[in-house]
Amino acid sequence: MLPILYGLGAALSWGAGDFTGGLASRRAGAYRSVFYGEVIGVAILLISGAIFKEPFSDTRTWLLSMLAGALGSIGLLLLYHSMTLGLMSIAAPVSALLAAAVPVIFGIFTEGLPEYWTIIGFGFALTAVWLVSQSGSSVTNLFTHLSDLKLPLLAGMGFGSYFIVMHEATRAGGILWPMVASRTGGMLLVIGYLLIIKSTWKVEPSAWPFIFLNGTLDVAGNAFFILAGQAGRLDVTAVLSALFPGATVLLAWIFLRERLTRNQWVGILCALAAIVLMSYQPINTGP
Repeated sequence: MLPILYGLGAALSWGAGDFTGGLASRRAGAYRSVFYGEVIGVAILLISGAIFKEPFSDTRTWLLSMLAGALGSIGLLLLYHSMTLGLMSIAAPVSALLAAAVPVIFGIFTEGLPEYWTIIGFGFALTAVWLVSQSGSSVTNLFTHLSDLKLPLLAGMGFGSYFIVMHEATRAGGILWPMVASRTGGMLLVIGYLLIIKSTWKVEPSAWPFIFLNGTLDVAGNAFFILAGQAGRLDVTAVLSALFPGATVLLAWIFLRERLTRNQWVGILCALAAIVLMSYQPINTGP
């Protein structure tokens, strides 16, 4: 049951982080919001490491975590870039679906097939990720713009690869220092990108509260994801964590009065069904 709770904690934290990150991006721009959110996250983690005195990670864990952070940031930059090209309606569902599907396939090959009910839950969860991420008639747009799927697919591969590599980096233990390494890898990549495009580093003061919340919530999401992976299977952890778009759209519905489509409501119901199925433990009535 712990992997389920941790996985849901990751989804809720990441979903709330994306919501506050979206508010920050409106004031500071997407890339600067990502960068300063990473900086705040590293600061929080360094303070936490000093307080809790977690043993420093070995070189392998550090390098794998940095690679995971870089892969996740690549996925984020590709996703944002695809959205600037007018592909928002298909970029979000395609990248989110692939981010969940890649670890499922990897987990099946490395850990074997999960329980029957869990497999059915995967189906509901992947459907939920697709439906909740849609802002309109995305299925129609998908078939209309098949040639434009390259960037969203690559973004999803980046996110899914982050799940796999970060899980591998933290299997032996450790939470805080692997996250410091991951954010360092991601931060260095974003710095390089901002230098290439010669972006301004200035941020409006009104954006800082949202950037701080985004950085804090993202740290919490990563911590829950690591804990879920250490307590259970990668595929279950990744699929539950990938339900984060549901939290984002619900917060937008509550606080911004944004209207949810019928597909998104169906997706939320599918997510609830997936949680129930993956949490189901058959009662052993044998002797």
